[in-house]
Amino acid sequence: MPDYQELIGSYLIEGDGFTVTNPATNEKICTVADYNAADIDTVIEAAQSAFPSWAKKTAKERAVILRKWHDLVLTNQDMLAEIITAECGKPITEARGEVGYGASFLEWFAEEGKRLYGDVIPHHAVGKRIVVIKQPVGVTAAITPWNFPVAMITRKAGPALAAGCPMIVKPAEATPLSALALEKLAHEAGVPKDIFRVVTTTKPAEIGDAFCASPTVRKLSFTGSTRVGKLLAKQCADTVKNVSLELGGNAPFIVFDDADLDAAIEGAIASKFRNAGQTCVCANRILVQDSIHDEFVDRLTKRVESFTIGDGADGVDIGPLINRAAITKVEDLVSDAIKSGATTILGGHPNKAGENFFDPTILTGVTLEMSIAHEEIFGPVATIIKFSDENEAIEIANNTPYGLAAYFYAKDMARIWRVMESLDYGMVGVNEGVISTEVAPFGGVKESGTGREGSRYGIDEYVELKYCLLGGLSS
Repeated sequence: MPDYQELIGSYLIEGDGFTVTNPATNEKICTVADYNAADIDTVIEAAQSAFPSWAKKTAKERAVILRKWHDLVLTNQDMLAEIITAECGKPITEARGEVGYGASFLEWFAEEGKRLYGDVIPHHAVGKRIVVIKQPVGVTAAITPWNFPVAMITRKAGPALAAGCPMIVKPAEATPLSALALEKLAHEAGVPKDIFRVVTTTKPAEIGDAFCASPTVRKLSFTGSTRVGKLLAKQCADTVKNVSLELGGNAPFIVFDDADLDAAIEGAIASKFRNAGQTCVCANRILVQDSIHDEFVDRLTKRVESFTIGDGADGVDIGPLINRAAITKVEDLVSDAIKSGATTILGGHPNKAGENFFDPTILTGVTLEMSIAHEEIFGPVATIIKFSDENEAIEIANNTPYGLAAYFYAKDMARIWRVMESLDYGMVGVNEGVISTEVAPFGGVKESGTGREGSRYGIDEYVELKYCLLGGLSS
């Protein structure tokens, strides 16, 4: 605790609350407050009271504060990374990268808030003028996941605050400390206490219900499973609430026979094994053309064999999965695939480093009949599916209700355009395994969600368009 006491010390309690544990060691880190629905109602009311004064600030005034928050996050990058690694297990190098990535959204939206331009529309009659302006939607709430406990918050809070909205964040139960550290830094930067609040809880359904039912909360942003996202969307319908959903994925990673194999291997490593495979845009199905299949598998195996596994704080390549339930899910998917005819090239079992560790695994002979080809794995398991031609690859890739991210490697420019346009996904990486950046719109289609985060489009999720007709202007 001494390393990051400075950031979260004031939030720690000794009495009633809930315990945060390290998934690598299963040791207790600390205890934090456990909010209930009644507490949330009070927080929402306070946010609504603070809303008018924050909304009336100029975009530049809000930008100065957001930029200070950005600077404080980077100043405390190492400390925040230690917290991320301690509570979610992510290797420390990746955790530092996440903090930088998270800070980038604060910087980006500090500037985008100044560019919330409206329109003057050519009028339809003499003596009239038509103006469209953008105004903050009101009190907003966010429910964020454990796998990117800093970046998933700043990607939502940055545009909300820049647009003039308060935001209340419910972080994942497993990773409340990163969120509390961000809250402390936000308040130090000058964000009013009631404009950005973090509510930690072990009652996610109860808190989610409170967000959805409140007529005061005008926007809900959720990142998580498709099952929960659908439920939240239904609940928000009663108050006709603005909803953004970033849900599950089943990302294909296609390697064509004209690909640069060295680049494809590196892209597959980055896309599949980052955070032990626990990202929503991880390569879930690796599709390799039959003529290069064996060579690709050989090269990938040699790279994955070199991975080090252990506590993320020790500078390893692969850390733990978030909990025992995650291990059980991955183990069941791998076991089912093997029973159904898949071949284990590497791994396939829990790792001796601890009860939350799983071997980096490569499976070949995976078919579309196997559960592992349809369910989000969320573990360090590379499933290889062989295909014969371009049309078959696209058909396999699109054969899913999900449409978040897709990747493919090829050199022929005509093929690149054909495949890029044919993939039914919100994001496509072409000869690139890492696609996330604050300057581009992040989001999916089909059952992977609605809305976009990041880029100039991200701030539009937190504003309403107001059309104003000015009459009586005849000279």
